[in-house]
Amino acid sequence: MRNIYFLLPGTGKRYACGGLFAELKTMRLVQQFCPAAVVTYEQREPDTLFLDDVLQRPNLKDDIFAVSWGFHVPKLVRRLQHQHVVYHAHSSGYGFNLPADVPILTVSRNSLGYWGQRCPNGLLFYLPNYISEDFVNLHQSRDIDVLVQVRKSSEYLLKTLVPALQSQCRVVCLDSFVDNLAALFNRSKIYLYDSAEYWALSGVSEGFGLPPMEAMACGCQVFSSVNGALADYLDPGFNCQKIGVYSTAYDIERILAALSNSNPKRMTPEELQPYRMEHLLPRLAIIVEELNYFFDHRAKHASNIPGLAKPRLARLYWQKLTAKVRQKLGQG
Repeated sequence: MRNIYFLLPGTGKRYACGGLFAELKTMRLVQQFCPAAVVTYEQREPDTLFLDDVLQRPNLKDDIFAVSWGFHVPKLVRRLQHQHVVYHAHSSGYGFNLPADVPILTVSRNSLGYWGQRCPNGLLFYLPNYISEDFVNLHQSRDIDVLVQVRKSSEYLLKTLVPALQSQCRVVCLDSFVDNLAALFNRSKIYLYDSAEYWALSGVSEGFGLPPMEAMACGCQVFSSVNGALADYLDPGFNCQKIGVYSTAYDIERILAALSNSNPKRMTPEELQPYRMEHLLPRLAIIVEELNYFFDHRAKHASNIPGLAKPRLARLYWQKLTAKVRQKLGQG
């Protein structure tokens, strides 16, 4: 098994986000099958490998470089074009393409479908993000009615819905990093999440949507947008409710009703199982084995399956159009 280096710009507060934490969790899972480590490439950090130094080592054929940081991916892939590279895809819609010799590991079926169309000759895998056992329903009393994280929240949520709710129930808005988010979810009855506006402004998609699932794992009722990869697991009307529907009054009515509901809509433990360690490890073992087999093959064989480049698509379009015209002329 080859070593796997997880490339990150850095791991400090400047880079703190769901993507960073998900990448670190994935690395720890991978370490159960082969050597794996973080390699930073924007800033040097104590006790952490730096990409410039790693690339000076001999025998890099025994290593795999996993890239994941959205807008940095094309530049990193070019820099590592002679190495074994894997793209760990979180969000989709960045607009770049990848060569067929770069396998793609997606965290959602939404991203899997995106790359299945965008890179039809690439090796694709699906490995959902890991929801750690820290996120579990403690079945304790909940003193927060409604919890909101400011980051990624829509203008409607923060400036219209939250003020309207504050006069009727206890609303807590998080605008800074929290060390123990699971504890806060276990204190909350309802979690509001509305990221469609944020991702529309960013020009890319919701890659997984960790907070709603983590909240649901802790027993929160969730009102959420259902954009991008959130549709992988959110089932409005069954395990959650859709937010931002029709009118503010309609949202408020449903939220207040949910607060008094003795049988709330929640994600079941069975629905959460695919995201727990015991289900992810067997899948990951197969993926790691397949990656090593693929790179062994790539070392001996060139890629020879035509892709969907624009010139080829244009040629195929005109071939199809010409065939239709000939068929009609023949029928006439």
